[in-house]
Amino acid sequence: MEARNFITAREMLDDGNWLLTTMNGLPRYEKPPLPSWITAIFGIILGKNTWGLRVPTMLIAIILAWITYLFSFKLLQNKKHALINALILMTSFYIITITNEAPWDIYTHTFMLAGIYFLFHFFESHDKQWKNSLWAAFFIGLSFMSKGPVSMYVILLPFLIAYGITYTYSGFRKKILPLTLFLITTIAISLWWYIYIRLADPETFLAITKKEAGNWNSYNIRPFYYYWSFFTQSGIWTLPAFISLLYPYLKNRVSNKRAYLFSLLWTLISVFLLSVIPEKKSRYLAPVLIPLAINLGFYIEYAIRAFKTQFSKAEKIPVYFNFGLISFIGLAFPFVVYFFLKEEIHDFWVYYLLSSLVLFSIGISLIITLRKQQIEHVFFLTIAFVIAIKVCAFPLFKTLQKKEVSANITFFSKTLQSKLDPVYSYGRIEPEMIWHYGKSIPVIKNESGISIPKETSFFVLVGFNDENEFKRIFDAEYDIIHEASFDINSNKINKRLKQQQFASRLTRNLYFIKKLP
Repeated sequence: MEARNFITAREMLDDGNWLLTTMNGLPRYEKPPLPSWITAIFGIILGKNTWGLRVPTMLIAIILAWITYLFSFKLLQNKKHALINALILMTSFYIITITNEAPWDIYTHTFMLAGIYFLFHFFESHDKQWKNSLWAAFFIGLSFMSKGPVSMYVILLPFLIAYGITYTYSGFRKKILPLTLFLITTIAISLWWYIYIRLADPETFLAITKKEAGNWNSYNIRPFYYYWSFFTQSGIWTLPAFISLLYPYLKNRVSNKRAYLFSLLWTLISVFLLSVIPEKKSRYLAPVLIPLAINLGFYIEYAIRAFKTQFSKAEKIPVYFNFGLISFIGLAFPFVVYFFLKEEIHDFWVYYLLSSLVLFSIGISLIITLRKQQIEHVFFLTIAFVIAIKVCAFPLFKTLQKKEVSANITFFSKTLQSKLDPVYSYGRIEPEMIWHYGKSIPVIKNESGISIPKETSFFVLVGFNDENEFKRIFDAEYDIIHEASFDINSNKINKRLKQQQFASRLTRNLYFIKKLP
């Protein structure tokens, strides 16, 4: 996912394909270009490297937390509760994951939540109607320009249904004109690029549209109940998230019963609408974590407010279990990591000692605050725990992993870039390889057939599954010389268990092909 997006941004800078977007020199109209534009701009400033192109994704994630805080404060009129919601969202497992992978999902969901924030103002207030309607339309349009109608279906539609049930739509006669402006502006911002592509490259646009529509019913098909464990995507908040969904239990305990019902309906309707679509992927659940964080915030706020005085012994069990488990992980981290990686960490003692010291200290602090039943301190220590994992532990594991992988990637890129003859791919070429090569790699064999290069000599990357067919086609008229073999997989570092993540899609043989006289 990350490589595809970065290639599109790079080709905007290298080839000027800002509107007719491409990947590996071929049209890529499946996704709107707004995130690629933003990424390309950062590429101009910070360079066309992985670190520089990841920066906007990290900034967008911070903006998502800020908007979550603003929306929660508008909903609840409570700054501490709003802060709890924002922190829960940003420490949820899949939000952290998608910021690491840098997909365009984070853009579309952030812009949509910003649009919903102004739309909520528009619904709830009779002041600044024109301003709120325009800002709502602007951000919802940007969401559509980031990944099409995904967020409209998964976040906006459930929001509108949940709002209608809990708050009801009233007084809209006076808002007809601003609402009309909202609809027109949203449509204009959302669709202008699609209209341009339809006019500029109609055949390719229609072919891609047909293929994408077919994927909804034929690609990654999963059963209806596939998303029913959605609350586990919150990671460290899994158990509290599940409890927050128990409406009969929480409805008379929360600080704002109406807002709680609204967030619960918003969450469940989102999951239901996702479940209806045959195509399912776990990352599609990322937007559900937004209303889930707001919903979970009610349970956390209740625990902070009433744990000492109102919680029964039975109610305290899941709290002790959840945060006690986090404490245990922090205490065990130094010993477990050393046991499994003692041969690999000798060059990375600073990373290891820093992460171990921080996580062990947080584990001790969690035990102390749990015994004192200081749940507010427990909550913020849990936030600190996730931040420590992200800031200290993740770099340790990534550094260990990259030590071998970086050498493989360097060998791959330098070998190809040193070739004076053109480089082609026989069959599908993976985005990661295109990214590391630094420019497009034309494909000889694709869905349309086989196109033999006009040059008398050239290089060809061949996957293991295509070896026999490749040699059968070229052997009669060309001299085939094996030049090198590449494997740029990210290997797991647990040598003690001899585990290795091997993906043939990231392995290739490089052949030099020369036409026989």
